Amino acid sequence: MDPIASQRAPLERGLALLDPAGALPADLADRLLAYLALLHRWNGTYNLSAIRDPAAMVPRHLLDSLSMLPFVQPGPLADLGTGPGLPGIPLALARPDLQVTLVESIGKKTRFLREAVRQLGLGNVRVLEARAENVAEAGAYDQITARAMDTLAGILAVGGHLLSPRGRLLAMKGQRPDEEIAALPAGWVVASITPLRVPSLDGDRHMVVVTRDPSQPA
Repeated sequence: MDPIASQRAPLERGLALLDPAGALPADLADRLLAYLALLHRWNGTYNLSAIRDPAAMVPRHLLDSLSMLPFVQPGPLADLGTGPGLPGIPLALARPDLQVTLVESIGKKTRFLREAVRQLGLGNVRVLEARAENVAEAGAYDQITARAMDTLAGILAVGGHLLSPRGRLLAMKGQRPDEEIAALPAGWVVASITPLRVPSLDGDRHMVVVTRDPSQPA
């Protein structure tokens, strides 16, 4: 069987667990599999991801990214150091009300991202080939995320300027990152820490939401 087509059943099971109300787009599994097929094909030549088995990509790339959905709000979102588009592309497929900017500095990855945006018809996604700290769009985003980029303080150091006054950092972490939280720079506070359950993925996952400290002057 085709290695991508064989992932339909586990993907659909995972989506059903993440979305018991059935609120996600009806064609989401089809579009995620199209993205997975493109990533799998390009990965053979360009080494975009260390995970090469589609059976592992479904939980570790697709479902893990989509476990963020309860925390994502409509509006502009910047995905910093997105690599092959994770979590930005799965989020954009699941939430057409998002305007996602994929920020990536490595050329082979941005070439893949532009091709993925074209083939998937993602009108709500743009690609920036840049380092996050060089993106001159201060205050333009209601939310930023960085799936595996750095510590909380490190993400804020390079991308905090992109957040609007009430913007939020949505940080995917493994174990609860208490040391990183203690090292947050002045002016930033943790709004929430939530354990996540990712279908077919063992190990701890947490969503850490960081905002500007409301007690500090703007």
